[in-house]
Amino acid sequence: MNAGGRDDVRGTDSGNGVAGRSGLSEGDGGSGGIGAVLALSPVVPVVTVDSPGRAVPLAEALLAGGVGVVEVTLRTPGALEAVRAIAEDVPDMVVGAGTVLTPRRADEAAEAGARFLVTPGTTDRMLRHLVAIGVPALPGVATVSEVLAAREAGMLAQKLFPASVPGTPFLRSVAGPVPDVVFCPTGGITAATAADYLALDNVACVGGSWLTPGDAVRAGDWARITGLAAAAVRLGAGTGGDGRPGSAPPHVGPGPTGA
Repeated sequence: MNAGGRDDVRGTDSGNGVAGRSGLSEGDGGSGGIGAVLALSPVVPVVTVDSPGRAVPLAEALLAGGVGVVEVTLRTPGALEAVRAIAEDVPDMVVGAGTVLTPRRADEAAEAGARFLVTPGTTDRMLRHLVAIGVPALPGVATVSEVLAAREAGMLAQKLFPASVPGTPFLRSVAGPVPDVVFCPTGGITAATAADYLALDNVACVGGSWLTPGDAVRAGDWARITGLAAAAVRLGAGTGGDGRPGSAPPHVGPGPTGA
């Protein structure tokens, strides 16, 4: 699936649930779950933006570089309006909301047009709510116990955060006992270290803020951001069957609770 010709990735039957790497199945929610989001780019730009006026050209710059997905963190007063502006004015961009801390913020982000949700951590209440509202979501995890809790809720795609603390050794270790969970590691990953994570079988993509440097956003240097996006896309060149460009997206289906 590419930036120019993708299906809608709003919630379907399962919202989350990535059960393998063989491709999408019509009987398991089509291409509408989180697996479709993970397949859009090897790097998901993690953006903090304070106004819709900057959000739209930023999204257009990323799209021009071949990155068709962006996570807008809900860390500024104007973040929800930035999500709304991208959803309305840049329809080819799959916009999600990050730093979702409460069920209420999840609802607000979905109402603003977020097509996926990302949390920095998980609680039982948040997991239940994410499953209930059906919007594709990446719950944040940092321990094996949290991985298992999210898995029991049917969330087979998860965000490892902060990724730089446990690093690639954690991901390699957890792949043995929990082979059906895939991750989007985020936090402390750079252009220099991203390839180390992307080489792992249980990593579908990584999250990174280096594609949208604050000074470039403030200066409106959209050409620089387009160049960084194009370089990020090249990180996924030549990969296959693992949710990155040039491959079939992860299989989207119900998690353990939906079996």
